[in-house]
Amino acid sequence: MNFPDARSTSTAIEHDRRRYPRRTVHVQVELRQEGIDIPLRLETTDLSRGGCYVQLMMPLPVSGRVQAKLWLDGQPIIVFGRIVTRHPQFGNGIMFMDYEGQAEVLLNQYLDAVVS
Repeated sequence: MNFPDARSTSTAIEHDRRRYPRRTVHVQVELRQEGIDIPLRLETTDLSRGGCYVQLMMPLPVSGRVQAKLWLDGQPIIVFGRIVTRHPQFGNGIMFMDYEGQAEVLLNQYLDAVVS
């Protein structure tokens, strides 16, 4: 599995610095941590053009890279991201860094439809 290089080495973001508005939407997601073949099957609590938040009792470490397969209206897309926030016994914020194929276009279309 190929993961794109991290473009930033900053740690947890404690205040809201999002470039895109987030939407409260529950989307099935399959996360694969870099170097680990076993996926985590979860659901987003919110989603935006720039990332998502997932609930986990045992959150992943900040700065870890992940591959996320998001199921948007039954269609899977693949994005690559980095863990940017970690809240013990609650979850992780994931910043999207790269998209496979038409994933970015499909994500944007999905989010536009959620708003409309």
